[in-house]
Amino acid sequence: MTNHILTVENLRARFQTPDGEVEAVNDINFHIDPGETLGVVGESGSGKTQVFLAVMGLLAKNGKATGTVRYKDKDILNIPSRQLNKIRGVTMSMIFQDPMTSLNPFLKISKQMTEVLVEHRGMSEVDALKRAINMLDRVGIPGAAQRVHMYPHEFSGGMRQRVMIAMALLCDPEVLIADEPTTALDVTVQAQILDLLRDLKKDFNTAIVMITHDLGVVAGLCDRVMVMYGGRIVETGTVRDIFYDSHHPYTEGLLKSMPRIDTASEENLFAIPGQPPNLQNLPQGCAYQERCAYVMDRCCVSRPGLFGFDDGRASACFREDGQ
Repeated sequence: MTNHILTVENLRARFQTPDGEVEAVNDINFHIDPGETLGVVGESGSGKTQVFLAVMGLLAKNGKATGTVRYKDKDILNIPSRQLNKIRGVTMSMIFQDPMTSLNPFLKISKQMTEVLVEHRGMSEVDALKRAINMLDRVGIPGAAQRVHMYPHEFSGGMRQRVMIAMALLCDPEVLIADEPTTALDVTVQAQILDLLRDLKKDFNTAIVMITHDLGVVAGLCDRVMVMYGGRIVETGTVRDIFYDSHHPYTEGLLKSMPRIDTASEENLFAIPGQPPNLQNLPQGCAYQERCAYVMDRCCVSRPGLFGFDDGRASACFREDGQ
């Protein structure tokens, strides 16, 4: 028995395509505790989102996940949808990156929000509508009592994202997975949403997974960080560890790529050379070898595992194994 609310062990996700198998997620292990925020960072295509689509049972039809995903003490990976729906969207919710493809364009926002509460919480339509209006107001939708009866296309992109966040929070989830939740929002609204997530964590002890490429968001909200590259975890640690004492070359590259206001204006912004690897044809050895300034012969032959060091830290780099 552990206090972890979500535990993932040896998670893998494979997709069958006309051009062959795609290894999108490989040997992922992590946990998250109540009231904790885990930041998951990496470039597009690193496998961040696919990890949590697998956790939620939402992989595309050509995808298959293996391993173990425990919500509290129940293994929920690949269980029947009817059982999973008692957890998914209720005690575990996910905010998706693109609200236009996640909201039903043919239904009013009121219908899409109240049916969750009527189905899973047994509320009356009247009480469910009051709860929906209150949540829309909480995420900063002006005139929520009137706008709740509008269709998704009548909202701006930023407003639709706020609607998605409100829907995810309706049932006071114990685990909230947020996939780039502030991407479509301007900076002032981003700050409001991050404050809302911070309040949720404080008031309800909600565990939050923040999937993002924005290291500023990670610094301001997260407790621990999981850095992903080529479908694998390459470094883990606390926010302070990652920002002030990163060990993996990829993490170093991400941090150096961040613009800084204290850097001389004439200095060029650093860019990691090359491109992310093709997940359908990963190189032998370390997936980062072609972009790494520290590459050794060993890196091109063997793939490094996650080497643990200090307290709860790990890095997938041969520089850590002491050999």
